[in-house]
Amino acid sequence: MLFAAAAQAPALGEEPGQRESVRSFIAEMVERHGFQAGELEQLMSRAEYQDSILTLISMPVTAKPWSEFRPLFVSPMRIAQGQDFWKENEAALSRARERFGVPEEIVVAIIGVETLYGQRVGKHRVLDALYTLTFDYPPRATFFRSELENYLLFLRESGHDAALIKGSYAGAMGIPQFMPSSARNYAVDFDGDGRIDLWGSPVDSIGSVGNYLSTFGWRAGEPVMVRAEVEGEGYEAILKEGHKPQRTVADLSAQGVRAGQPVAESLKAALIRLEGADGAEFWMVFDNFYAITRYNRSLNYATAVYQLAEEIKALYQAGR
Repeated sequence: MLFAAAAQAPALGEEPGQRESVRSFIAEMVERHGFQAGELEQLMSRAEYQDSILTLISMPVTAKPWSEFRPLFVSPMRIAQGQDFWKENEAALSRARERFGVPEEIVVAIIGVETLYGQRVGKHRVLDALYTLTFDYPPRATFFRSELENYLLFLRESGHDAALIKGSYAGAMGIPQFMPSSARNYAVDFDGDGRIDLWGSPVDSIGSVGNYLSTFGWRAGEPVMVRAEVEGEGYEAILKEGHKPQRTVADLSAQGVRAGQPVAESLKAALIRLEGADGAEFWMVFDNFYAITRYNRSLNYATAVYQLAEEIKALYQAGR
């Protein structure tokens, strides 16, 4: 059965399937996508509210200061296992670079940060995570309602069993930790076996990460980020502009923000500040950094991906 599930309904005063907000969502799915109301009612009656999910999303690890976040993900273990993952999947990574323009080390690093190369794909039922965040987390209810909608469509299209799919506390799935909308829109059958498998196929996961970054603006051959030096007071206003590149390197330089290594003055860039172990770190970031933040909007996350990628690349090249 498509929506088989085993969890019991949460004790919230009323059954999940009888909550007005849930009934409204079911009616919308029936009208917009032709689902059977009874089937969705059965599924939702077995969804389980998880208080732990609300706790986790209220204090994500990405909110830690950079000085605390970096050692968690740019670690000797992730670097060494990243080299191993690269060696095991050389052909697929090379093919992804050729097709999508994304370097091997960036794809490897994202998978390393997300799931330790497929070893930690999450322990929460995706159904429970999305149910909890859609109906009991008002700050982002609209976003997660859309992801729950996409999850139901993903189940129908893929034939997966809702009872068996586990992921992150936010509902991200598989080796690359794709949200349901990303799984439907950007996942690819990169191993050519006729199906997309984000859980058991590192090759599909590699191709899907490459496709995602390419879709969101990865620019082959361009830098991700470089250290920056600042002087004067103009840089404070530039920091407030955010991390989406809007000014040229030449313009930033004229405002007292200079790249710590040579980069083309015509490149679009932005300025970010991270709290490092030795104080503030300033970085000039480019379109490829912004593309990584479309995967996860945290500046810590994108910086960790880049630095892990550089470490993995150095180790891989040294071992060749």
